[in-house]
Amino acid sequence: MKQQQLRVGQMVKSQQGRDQGRHFIIIDVLDDQYALLVDGNLRRLDKPKKKKIKHFKATNQISEEIKNRIESDGKLNNALVRKEIEKLTGNEKE
Repeated sequence: MKQQQLRVGQMVKSQQGRDQGRHFIIIDVLDDQYALLVDGNLRRLDKPKKKKIKHFKATNQISEEIKNRIESDGKLNNALVRKEIEKLTGNEKE
């Protein structure tokens, strides 16, 4: 099953592993199998989680703030990542 095109700043939900059920933000798509994920708490920007794409589910929510900062080499910090995840999960309809 082919997933939709993943983008930087997109929110995902882990489906496998110890972090199952947690929300993350994509900060980089490495190839067609792996992406780098952060949540600002357990997985901080200085040590992102390298996770197989098949082990998480992409949502249709994108943090434009994080996307713009990564693309323009702006300052990005863990507090902003936590704030954006909280904002996006508050709007999530499951």
